[in-house]
Amino acid sequence: MKILALDSSSKALSVALVSDEQILGEITLNLKKNHSTTLLAAIDFLMAQSEMKSKDLDRIVVAQGPGSYTGLRLAATVGKTLAYTCAKEIVGVSSLLALASRVKTEHAFVIPVMDARRGNAYAAVYQNAQVIIEDQHCVFSDFLAKVTQKVSALDQVVFTGETENFTSQIRAAGFLDTQILTDSLAILPSAYEIAQLAILLKPEEAHGFAPHYLKKVEAEERWLETHEEAENAASGYVQRI
Repeated sequence: MKILALDSSSKALSVALVSDEQILGEITLNLKKNHSTTLLAAIDFLMAQSEMKSKDLDRIVVAQGPGSYTGLRLAATVGKTLAYTCAKEIVGVSSLLALASRVKTEHAFVIPVMDARRGNAYAAVYQNAQVIIEDQHCVFSDFLAKVTQKVSALDQVVFTGETENFTSQIRAAGFLDTQILTDSLAILPSAYEIAQLAILLKPEEAHGFAPHYLKKVEAEERWLETHEEAENAASGYVQRI
């Protein structure tokens, strides 16, 4: 099976081309740049260097979220367009599972983290690629409390991903610095890992494929708050304090 895998869900961009589980090439850029200027160029470069045409592909795999709204929409749009126009399969993989899969410590409870700002995060708990606590947008301190209640062997917990702004909270929850991975190779997304995870997954219908945001965009939240207040005022609702 020939797979093109894409991940633009975080500040890093990763694209990989895989044939029968063997990596033909992978590009990962850990730069704060607009992925829209580099994603298609990275795909073109890998396809050209591998002397592969779009018709040769069997499956398109996309990091489906959570993560950056703009990044998720970009990869989903490119993936859907390729899948539809070339009549190829499309499969979505959790961006957090992709991060967790880079940790090769057997039986560890892996907590992949993506910083959602203001003390919030996208996080989950996986063990051997199986979900223990599902992907969620959360107040990270509340999530840590949930972990200590749900996971029995806290010494087997490993944190990976965008943990820089949460290290003090992780320590305060009783975890050690040695449980927080900081190696750049381990904490960056890998499109090759995403392709590997997707091999046995069932493909989706291209038109219905959509990112898993897990959270409304701020503009949508403000719009809902404003309209809810207007509707309450129009109906004569008075909030009593």
